[in-house]
Amino acid sequence: QVQLVESGGGLVQPGGSLSLSCYASGFTFNDYVMNWYRQTPGKERELVASISPSSLSTLYVASVKGRFTISIDNAKNTMYLQMNSLQPEDTAIYYCNRGGLTGYWGHGTRVTVSS
Repeated sequence: QVQLVESGGGLVQPGGSLSLSCYASGFTFNDYVMNWYRQTPGKERELVASISPSSLSTLYVASVKGRFTISIDNAKNTMYLQMNSLQPEDTAIYYCNRGGLTGYWGHGTRVTVSS
């Protein structure tokens, strides 16, 4: 079955960096757009970045452009999110998502940006 497992969250000071990983299994990784979302209490889940494993084209929400980088390693079935210049407003639970008619979600990894 499809499984998405995130890792790499934690506590970081403003201006710091974190790298998130999402290991995917149970489907052909190259066939689906992969996404990172984030959610804070009381707010809807927000799309942060997307990547097409076949074309390697990427999209970012405006608030993270120039600070976050989404990437994939097809050989490892793994997607990454490198987050630099983190700010308190980046604090959220970050979720890995597989696109397609049936979307799948990981359990999330918490990122806290605080001094």
